[in-house]
Amino acid sequence: MTWQTEVFDGHAHFPVTFQGNLSGGFSDHGEFGEWYAATFGEEKWAKINAQNAELQKDWWRGYSFPFPEPDSDDALVTAARWSAELSQNDISGILWVTGGGNDTLASVCRRDARFYGLAHHSPIHPEAGTELRRAVTELGLSGYKMFATSLRRRIDDPSLYPLWQAAEELQVPVLIHFGILGGAGGVGAGPSIDPLTLHDVAKGFPDVPFIVPHFGCGYVREALQLAWACPNVFIDTSGNNEWLRWMDHRLSLEDLFRRFFETIGPERIIFGSDSASFPRGLARQYVEDQLRAAWSVGIGGNDLQAIFAGNIKRLLKMPDAD
Repeated sequence: MTWQTEVFDGHAHFPVTFQGNLSGGFSDHGEFGEWYAATFGEEKWAKINAQNAELQKDWWRGYSFPFPEPDSDDALVTAARWSAELSQNDISGILWVTGGGNDTLASVCRRDARFYGLAHHSPIHPEAGTELRRAVTELGLSGYKMFATSLRRRIDDPSLYPLWQAAEELQVPVLIHFGILGGAGGVGAGPSIDPLTLHDVAKGFPDVPFIVPHFGCGYVREALQLAWACPNVFIDTSGNNEWLRWMDHRLSLEDLFRRFFETIGPERIIFGSDSASFPRGLARQYVEDQLRAAWSVGIGGNDLQAIFAGNIKRLLKMPDAD
């Protein structure tokens, strides 16, 4: 075994050109991007995105990562590359939280039994709930992913209830990104940037497992408070967590593992790498850093297994889940 425990990557992005689902398709910036372009013009929106792309290069340099290749137009070739990547790095499975649209990602997941995928169509489309049902029951996807920060409304707005109702009927997990979006130069404010805006939804749909990624992505206290209040809220550990630099008090990766472990226990913490593009492939350094951080605060044995594989496998209803 390469690692001291089984590792199942619970948060990764399949790097393929978006093919589309529902009108308007999918974008990380979603409703925010549409609002910005309509308010300030397409030319300024293009400039903002170009600035964001340049600023992202700083953290790639900081980790000595190679700059990413453009998203592929050939999903099956990329799937083969990722299959080899999992085997080479002893990763037992991977959950793609985005990947070219629902139909495209479903076709990718059929290529390797270790691949699982989430639907990721627009949450504000009138047929969002219907599309989630199709994605799960017909396409075989395992849940839903969205970016709350991109919304121009609160996430507890009743207009989104059909989506939560569909997830409740299907008994599938919903992963929702809160906090900063897109890294430096990205979106840093919005009606739903705070994880606590999910409180009433999580209370209203207690059978839906809601996953808040990146330890709350700059909203640690809020994510802890939400998960403490709502037993159906899970936290994932994915990403480089660069936002730690501007917390109002010093926090480390070890601090994050300790605080969430002490508050909600090992059963609701999910490992993720936030890996995506080649030539980097798996962000192996993130796996190593997180295993080291968990071990250093005394997490081991069955608890380590739960965090790094068991919890996400249970939510995905895998037969060998602990």
